[in-house]
Amino acid sequence: MTSAYPEIYQAWKNDPQTFWGKASALIDWYKPATKIFDPEQGPYGRWFAGAECNTCYNMLDRHIEAGRSDVPAILYDSPVSGQKARFTYSETLEQVMRLSAVMQDFDIQKGDRVLIYMPMVPQALFAMMACARLGAIHSVVFGGFSADELAARIDDATPALIIASSCGLEANKTVSYKPLLDKAIASAKHQIKHCLIHQREQCRCELITGRDHDFTELCEQAAGREVPCTSVAATDPLYILYTSGTTGKPKGVVRDNGGYMVALAWSMGALYDIHAGDIFWTASDIGWVVGHSYIVYAPLLIGATTVLFEGKPVGTPDAGTFWRVVAEHKVKVLFTAPTALRAIKREDPEGKLLHQYDLSSLEALYLAGERADPNTLEWAEQMLNRPVIDHWWQTETGWPIAGNPRGLGILPVKHGSTCVPMPGYDVQVLDDAGHPAKTGELGNIVIKLPMPPGCLPTLWQADQRFHEAYLDEFEGYYKSADAGYMDEDGYIFIMSRTDDIINVAGHRLSTGSMEEVIAGHPQVAECAVIGIADKLKGQIPCGFIVLKAGVTQAHSEIEAECVERVRDQIGPVAALRTVLTVNKLPKTRSGKILRSTMQKIADHEPWKMPATIEDPQTLDDIRDCLHQRGIGTCSEATKPAA
Repeated sequence: MTSAYPEIYQAWKNDPQTFWGKASALIDWYKPATKIFDPEQGPYGRWFAGAECNTCYNMLDRHIEAGRSDVPAILYDSPVSGQKARFTYSETLEQVMRLSAVMQDFDIQKGDRVLIYMPMVPQALFAMMACARLGAIHSVVFGGFSADELAARIDDATPALIIASSCGLEANKTVSYKPLLDKAIASAKHQIKHCLIHQREQCRCELITGRDHDFTELCEQAAGREVPCTSVAATDPLYILYTSGTTGKPKGVVRDNGGYMVALAWSMGALYDIHAGDIFWTASDIGWVVGHSYIVYAPLLIGATTVLFEGKPVGTPDAGTFWRVVAEHKVKVLFTAPTALRAIKREDPEGKLLHQYDLSSLEALYLAGERADPNTLEWAEQMLNRPVIDHWWQTETGWPIAGNPRGLGILPVKHGSTCVPMPGYDVQVLDDAGHPAKTGELGNIVIKLPMPPGCLPTLWQADQRFHEAYLDEFEGYYKSADAGYMDEDGYIFIMSRTDDIINVAGHRLSTGSMEEVIAGHPQVAECAVIGIADKLKGQIPCGFIVLKAGVTQAHSEIEAECVERVRDQIGPVAALRTVLTVNKLPKTRSGKILRSTMQKIADHEPWKMPATIEDPQTLDDIRDCLHQRGIGTCSEATKPAA
């Protein structure tokens, strides 16, 4: 099959406004745009200026009006609680309508902010859609975030209402959210008058009289109330999402209504080959952009069914849980993070659990969130015998920058590449001086302005900060802060964050390329490489490896073999002499390895415990491991900064 991608990408490049004007037909509008793109608005222009719409209407009402009220919208599967639920489009609308009515009773109006602090439960999705229905702006904060981080987001977004759950559930523990919420509200400068608390039976909490209200009780009382959709400008904010790992004042990415809907709806068909009635599962969390875009908004915008999963790739109960969900719910496309796949591979390297399930419904596996090393990708291809597609995007863009557009006809797969740019993205590679890099040469990956629909128009109440963070370094371009290269076919290779490019005796080296080589060792489940300070060479690389389950070979032998692999495949210039074995790598809850924090520990620099860390103990283990090898010390400078 010949792919239509080259022709479609060229059509966008020839006439972007006509391209996106046609794509906007995927969405129902109350009022059409007066300008498809207005360059005079915002820091770089705004899409669908003058148009009016409602995102909740496009997700629910219009599908019901088209006779699809009994089609499943949400399939809830929670191995940590043992609960499952199915909500049709009409049942979902009923729940959203009830919550919208309750929010109206608290005087929530268009433009008000609502903070959502909930785990992966259907009520969280109802809350997001209820905000969209009323024209309110939601800000989802990952359930279980620390009180300090939550307080910072309360002060930045200044919400009129907080909707929270009493607890979240992990594989072996219950995390009580209410004490964290109470502490955050007490320390925040912005005053919170009302909280809606969704009580979970696993851990009910005490409600503060006058401020806290029972979510379920009020929603039941609102049964049968009709709440019409509020018309908002296409350029009005739909939500604020704070980027992970921020320090100091949080950085709130703003997402608009109109452009976001158009981009997501287009991507579902063109990139994922998902259409109305298909079952789509994004194994992520609503605290992250992946969850916003491809658990909640995109599937329902096109009338598909979304799987809402509350669990982990391993431990709930085992490394076969993903395949059980695919088989049970007849999932057509699964989208997860490479780190989830590596965890499954580590526990079940031969795929014994995978082969217990009927995966005949599954057509493709998509990966994003962190670089997919070729070794893991090849393992998944062998196990599944289906396309395994790595693609690249960011919180800021809201939808993929580059990928393999299966819906347009799949392109040849190149392991290690996120494939080609999507329409809307003019991706280029520049050196540090802003000059075009040569084909195959490592550089700064940037996107020529304007950004396409769906991308952030700015940061929440921080236009100047938006300029400084993304636009000022390379004039006329958005700085992705990712480093990589493009090959002769226009394929994009993301190697690392620009912060992870290390300078060894004047040679710019990607830690990602070294990780790729180390990951190819047959005993290594996953790895990370950081650059640490060196008086002679400026920086030298240091590798960390996690071994597969059941490995009996001596760790020192494996470490030496990894060093030799890098020397053979990259060369002595890489100067990798140290590889350390650890039980787990420090990661955020979305699966990103905390390389910069690891580097600070190794370089004796003050560091702050990241708000999004999955397991704080892993950083202590890294520090101890470095200390045992004489690389880091347990001095005051390597302890978390106050």
